[in-house]
Amino acid sequence: MNIYYYIFLSFYYYRNISFDGNTKYTDEQLKRILGIAPGDIYKEEQLMRKLMMDPQGGDVSSLYLDDGYLFFSVTPVEINVEQDSIDLEMRIYEGKQATINKVYITGNNKTNDRVAMREIRTKPGQLFSRSDIIRSQRELSQLGYFDPEKLN
Repeated sequence: MNIYYYIFLSFYYYRNISFDGNTKYTDEQLKRILGIAPGDIYKEEQLMRKLMMDPQGGDVSSLYLDDGYLFFSVTPVEINVEQDSIDLEMRIYEGKQATINKVYITGNNKTNDRVAMREIRTKPGQLFSRSDIIRSQRELSQLGYFDPEKLN
């Protein structure tokens, strides 16, 4: 006796992707960073990585965070689901740009503070930048004076 199992997988596809609330960047710029086109298979993990969880900084959130928008947020909302297609609206809150006020070094007992300050890419008066903070942390840990796990 032969037993057959049939598995039917249903996929959803992106149909329309729109943006609401963006004033700093155009829809076209954001779509280019997002890298998702109509007809692509809907994958929530991929969408979230492209919006805000790419460790390499190639996401929409990093674009804003590197330009001072510390309070930026983006929320994907499924506005229409028909048959096998989804329309998404990316609701963006840009907020105000944030500037660095002061940079403190505490807990340093191995070298002069000026040695550490040379490696810090974020200076008072500059716009907040996620990538500059990450780079500063990386360069401070490479000095060998600080425990990389305790840098914050």
